[in-house]
Amino acid sequence: MSTERWESNEEIQYFREYLRIASVHPDPNYAPCLEFLRQQAEHLQLPLAVHYPFDGNNPVVVLTWQGLRPELPALLLNSHMDVVPVFAENWTHPPFGADMDAEGRIFARGTQDMKCVGMQYLAAIRALKRDGIRLKRTIHISFVADEEMGGRRGMRPFVETKEFRALNIGFGLDEGLASPTAEFPVFYAERSVWRMTFKISGTAGHGSLLLANTAGEKLHYILDKMMQLRWQQVARLENNPELTIGDVTTINLTRIGGGVQSNVVPPLLTAGFDVRLALDVVHEEFFAQLQEWMEQAGGGIELEFDQKHPYVPATAIDDSNPFWLAFKSATDELSLDIRPQIFTGGTDSRYLRKSGIPALGFSPMNNTPVLLHDHDEWIGADTYLKGIEIYEKIISNLANVD
Repeated sequence: MSTERWESNEEIQYFREYLRIASVHPDPNYAPCLEFLRQQAEHLQLPLAVHYPFDGNNPVVVLTWQGLRPELPALLLNSHMDVVPVFAENWTHPPFGADMDAEGRIFARGTQDMKCVGMQYLAAIRALKRDGIRLKRTIHISFVADEEMGGRRGMRPFVETKEFRALNIGFGLDEGLASPTAEFPVFYAERSVWRMTFKISGTAGHGSLLLANTAGEKLHYILDKMMQLRWQQVARLENNPELTIGDVTTINLTRIGGGVQSNVVPPLLTAGFDVRLALDVVHEEFFAQLQEWMEQAGGGIELEFDQKHPYVPATAIDDSNPFWLAFKSATDELSLDIRPQIFTGGTDSRYLRKSGIPALGFSPMNNTPVLLHDHDEWIGADTYLKGIEIYEKIISNLANVD
């Protein structure tokens, strides 16, 4: 099968050019992204601003299409420029080559997460402008740094700046996930990430003794309690087919450390957990439960947090939210089978919601395996182009909300 019809497509060309920029962790260089986006802004005849909310190495780029009623709160179309590391030896195509096979599959890091979405935003706006369409609300298209590291150098500090407040955002769109079925997931909330380490002190001594109150005994108690909670959540998920992983609390043991040598009872052991708290969990009660288990284990245990995100209310997906109604109307008109759900991981949407801005996560990639962070990440050219048409309708509806 010839790939000429895809390779000659202007939007596919732009997309592949963006994919070839290796803005990859652990040390992403965003300068080529900025140059590429400046060219896009010039082509679209849109003003571009660059902000540095954290430091000079982590830019936030914002293109703006002013609406007919700029006094109305604006629409934010957000994506991130950075991508996760690659291990090229495990790829069958160069990770930043943007190769296309005979089936139209484009292979590169970022095809799903999430350079596709950023370029689909621009392609949709290009099509709307080409058709002479003007929209009520101003649209800001943001390209941020550091999302893959939690947004600590990107969106998280940006939402606290006067420059962000000046954008007057009323609603945001951000990334979703691919779907292996015909269904399109739409994400309206995220769980709260708690990454914690139990630092467990106990009696130290010779391995030939049966010492009391050892770190190992306390570790056993903590592991047992945490795993019991994990099993409860597994049972919830298995017993209710309506639930997805985002509806339950996930608990995973990720690190264990300590010990001096094989015949010495150590004075300190550590256990690290990645916990994602479901929206129905009261944070204060969960923290109190951890404290109680630490005392029941024998005391002498400290709890340190690498991350401890607060509860963030979900975006309303009912008649109270006119932006949801506009989004739903667009997907209904396009006959898309959407499924609202809670995101499994974390995105920059949480910083918008925490600031009081409703936001949805949506990536129009159905009938596509979920390959973000995987080897041989790809998206089909036809899926990519169809996504542009979908965004045209969604953006038009959202930006015309009264």
